Amino acid sequence: MRIVSSAHRFFSFQTPPPPSLSSIPKPSLLPTLRPIQFKNIIKATPLRFRFLALGLSHYLRAMSTTTTTEDPASSAPSVQVRDRIDLTDKERLIFGRLLEVLRHFSLQTQLRVAGGWVRDKLLGRDCYDIDIAIDNMLGKEFCEKVNEYLSSKGEEAHGIGVIQCNPDQSKHLETARMRLFDVWIDVVNLRSEDYSENSRIPTMRFGTAEEDAYRRDLTINSLFYNINTSSVEDFTRRGIADLKSGKIVTPLPAKETFLDDPLRVLRAIRFGARFGFTLDGELKKAASDDDVKAAIADKISRERVGHEIDLMVSGSQPVKAISYVLDLLLFWVVFSLPPEVDPPTFQVCESLDRICVTHMDAAWNLMQLIGCSAFNDEQRRLGLYATLFLPLRSTTYKDNKSKKVPVVNYIFRNSLKLKASDAETVINVHNATKKLLSLIPLILSNPEDIKIAEVDWGRVTLDVPVASKLRILAGLLLREIKDFWRVALLASVLLYPTNIDDTKDSSAGQFQLEKRSQTFKIVENAITDLGLEKVWEMKPLVNGKDIMSILQLKAGGPLVREWQQKLLEWQLAHPSGTSEECLDWMRQTNSKRARVE
Repeated sequence: MRIVSSAHRFFSFQTPPPPSLSSIPKPSLLPTLRPIQFKNIIKATPLRFRFLALGLSHYLRAMSTTTTTEDPASSAPSVQVRDRIDLTDKERLIFGRLLEVLRHFSLQTQLRVAGGWVRDKLLGRDCYDIDIAIDNMLGKEFCEKVNEYLSSKGEEAHGIGVIQCNPDQSKHLETARMRLFDVWIDVVNLRSEDYSENSRIPTMRFGTAEEDAYRRDLTINSLFYNINTSSVEDFTRRGIADLKSGKIVTPLPAKETFLDDPLRVLRAIRFGARFGFTLDGELKKAASDDDVKAAIADKISRERVGHEIDLMVSGSQPVKAISYVLDLLLFWVVFSLPPEVDPPTFQVCESLDRICVTHMDAAWNLMQLIGCSAFNDEQRRLGLYATLFLPLRSTTYKDNKSKKVPVVNYIFRNSLKLKASDAETVINVHNATKKLLSLIPLILSNPEDIKIAEVDWGRVTLDVPVASKLRILAGLLLREIKDFWRVALLASVLLYPTNIDDTKDSSAGQFQLEKRSQTFKIVENAITDLGLEKVWEMKPLVNGKDIMSILQLKAGGPLVREWQQKLLEWQLAHPSGTSEECLDWMRQTNSKRARVE
């Protein structure tokens, strides 16, 4: 890897000058100094100079690492980072309008785009999440100025939304939101945080851009784009360097950063997985710290935890992200279980968390083999959840009414606070998986080879050929699971031909993915050939009134529902049948039944 020079590191982007440039050691002397020397400087210097000392400490640590790296193969792969930010036409319009507001009111405000937008732009990625940080007023005040300016120009003012701060949940800033040129922008003030010894909730005050940068979660998210000067600002002096070297690092000591806002642990994991960056050693140690784990469990709302996990699972590297959660000993902190489960999960298997991730890994690889086009985004997302929790599919707990409920329901609705429909879908997938496991061998076999006595035909009540019974069973199952039948099939082939022993560890290789991919495609093609791909959209040939008329009933009831089920089976067994043929069969069957009675 080409080593980036110290001069390029500091001056290829505009950074604010330190109080005294003459106090910075010359680059030729830097390798002889040790970062630990600056810890004493930090304690001895006035508060306003401490961030400079911290920046130099980070700088020396980076310099000492790069200057001693001789073997390019042993260093982290370099990341292509642009030398400048190119604005889109829409961004030029937005930023130009904001500068017009400054000129109109003679405001001395510095407008900076913060965080992810700057990072993504430097990486050459599109980003539509524009967060504006301002230095001398609240976000709502500035948005009101924008509207006042628009009104003075005879243009329509825009609504302003305000997201209130919630210190109890580590959400310390009030954020104003408005729409400009059909793009939502968030506006917030630069901040600094002062913590007392007895509280984790900080006292907020206006801060400098440098103070704000050091309070960010990661160095790669601490960069600013100054709209006033059209320049990138790297106040931590290592945001660009960490972006280029692909490192996930906190601006301040990791444990301090995570205790200030424990959600930053999950954000670090998500960004590390998303970009394929390396988690810093100090960061990993802090993330696994018991104090930090307790803070994640107690200090952060479950909605925020669930949102971060959902972004991971929906992202481009879901298995890598959840593997980080596992490796940092956070799996059961995030996917917390109720106090008592049946069977007692951890007595069954101490490595259950690892087995869960192994199933998800196998499902992800199987999806690639099958072809991602077989699943839409929602099926892919819930399919990964379903396979992640596949080892927990038979685990239950008692709710407040002493009713046995799948533990997966608790994880979705209590641990992650995701939609109730997500929990229902995953539980339905697990239930369908059991039924599919019994159908797969029938589909893979020739119908003539199946002995009726050896098959548990379950709900099928019609006396029809085996092939028709198979179509009935498959049709009824697909009508239950609907669009998620391929997800249930994916989970089933992971467990086929014999259920994986959940008490033993297993790697993705042990799942024999090529063979399972072939099984998936054979069953998928069979279902398609049977004409069942959209069977849940099939309309009944006979309605309830017709049934009541033939049975000579004045009101509906259990008998009508029983016949509706029988007629549905007949319709599945006779895909080309007409409504008249269906009614004739019902009349004959009912007549025989009446004579027997």
